Parts: sequence; C-alpha cells; structure tokens
Amino acid sequence: MAKHLLESLLIIGIGLGWNLSEGLQVGFYSSTCPDAESVVRSTVENSVRDDQTIAAALLRLHFHDCFIQGCDGSILIDGPNTEQTAPANAGLRGLDVIENAKRQLEAFCPGVVSCADIVALAARDSILLSNGPEYELPTGRRDGFVSSASDASNMPDPTDSIPLLQRKFAAKGLSTQDLVLLNAAHTIGTTACFFVTDRLYNFGGRGSADPTISPEYLTELRGICPKDGDVNVRLALDRGSELTFDKDFLQNVRDGNGVLESDAKMYEDSSTRAYIDSYFGLLGGILGPSFESDFANAMIKMGQIGVKTRSNGKIRRVCSVL
Repeated sequence: MAKHLLESLLIIGIGLGWNLSEGLQVGFYSSTCPDAESVVRSTVENSVRDDQTIAAALLRLHFHDCFIQGCDGSILIDGPNTEQTAPANAGLRGLDVIENAKRQLEAFCPGVVSCADIVALAARDSILLSNGPEYELPTGRRDGFVSSASDASNMPDPTDSIPLLQRKFAAKGLSTQDLVLLNAAHTIGTTACFFVTDRLYNFGGRGSADPTISPEYLTELRGICPKDGDVNVRLALDRGSELTFDKDFLQNVRDGNGVLESDAKMYEDSSTRAYIDSYFGLLGGILGPSFESDFANAMIKMGQIGVKTRSNGKIRRVCSVL
C-alpha cells in the first residue's frame, strides 16, 4: 500500500509542477534493458546482506555525486585529482557495489545503462532495504565527462551554519525543507569521532562542549570519543537506530541528541525547526505531512540536479574510467 501511495505522490508531484529533467522518465530502460532495475536491486540486496552499513554508504555516494557536478556518476572516476580525492569525499564506500552491478548489466545490455543511474537506483534501493519507503525513480541519466577534486570545494560541511547550508542547497535548486529531509538521511549510517571532537571538547574554541548537547548524551559521546582518543572510531548518526530508516533521527535532533554540529543546528534555526516539528504533530503522517513520502520526493528532486541526458553525456562501460 505504501508503495502505491508513493507512486501516486510521484504522479501528483509531476502534475503540480515538478519539472522532470528532459530525457528522464520512470521505466526509461523498460524496452532497452528490462531487467536493469532488478539487477541493481539484487546486487544491493546481496551487499547489504553481507554488510548492513553499505546501505548508508550508497545513499551518501548518491548525495555526493549529485552535489558536485550533478548526478552524472563523476564521483566514481578513479585517479589523481578526481572528485574521490577531495577532502569532502574522504571515506566514500560502495563504489565496488556500483561496479559489480555495472559488470552484470554490461553482460546483459552492453552500453545501455549509465553509471549515474546505477548510483541513483542503488541509493533508492538502500533506503527500501533499511525499512524506508519504496518509490518509482525517473531514470535516463548519462555519465559525465569530467571529474575534478576542485569542484567539490562547495560541498555542505558539518560545521556550516544553517543560512550557509540554505544557500548551498538553493544553488542546487533545493529548498529549506529539502535540506531538512536530505539531512535526515543520517537516520542510517555512522560518522567518525574526527567530525565531533571539537564539538565535545572545544566548541567554538572555548575549551568546552557544545551546550546544545543533552548532558546525558554528552557523557555517552565522550565515552565513545574520549579526548585525545582514536579519531577514526565510528559512532551512530542516529542514536539507537543507525541501521533502520525512520524519523527517530529528527526526534534525536529535537532532544539535543544530534551528533553532527550541522544536524543539531537544524533545531536552533526557526526555519528548519518548523519542518522538523511538522512531522511530530498530532496529525503527522495521517492528515499532516508524511516524513516518508516527503523524503522520497526530496530524493527524486535531488536526483535531477545537473543531470546529463541524451547527447549531453555518455554511457561509460567501466564506471571508474572516463
């Protein structure tokens, strides 16, 4: 039932003015490679079965691909000075899952399915496999011709203020609500102590912790990330629920239990706090807004950033090579 609801929302959204990029459509490969989406899903399923954390990695991979040059698979290119080498892209995982799916598709449908679409489909399937919503995804992206580390200089950063994040998202055609929803992708996954150490011990250079962290959670975080400890230790972005897609992440942010500084700031700024609170009203999810359907809509919207279609892109036979 949820799947049909989200399919209906997609149709309604297009009718209300979602401007699907020219050349994108649901079922793009239905005649040229009918099993394309099922091959990607089975590949992701097998990978998540072996390592549940890969779902969050594939979701992050899609976000980073779209926010740099657009959703064109350029994040997959290997080599010196490519997007992968940029500091903002440190620790990206899941590239082998994309290459695995691509090898299978090249055997069935050589030169048909783009790496960019595989990344987008893998992210969509990772959400579903983490107990998130299922939705139809427009495909038809082509792969880009360029991958440069310097293009990743304006990626959203955990220390960014909300106004700065709003400007970065707006530059990609995304709204404040999209900012909240796409940050809520942190409902699955982990981060390293490196990204929270200053917040725990020297916030704002004051030699103390961020006062917005709840006292109980501060003790917990300091136990995981002790001062002068191993900054590579991983901790859940969604306290108590890092493998399951749900809105507990937003509740944690409300309770002062956000991990990243930028996540916590969403509840300090009135413009983002209003969207967070909207998913917890008495009618939330029934007559009020649905977090799951809004998240799916935001993912579809993000998946159209800077896409290349038709002659504006190419189909790479190996995703890591231009």
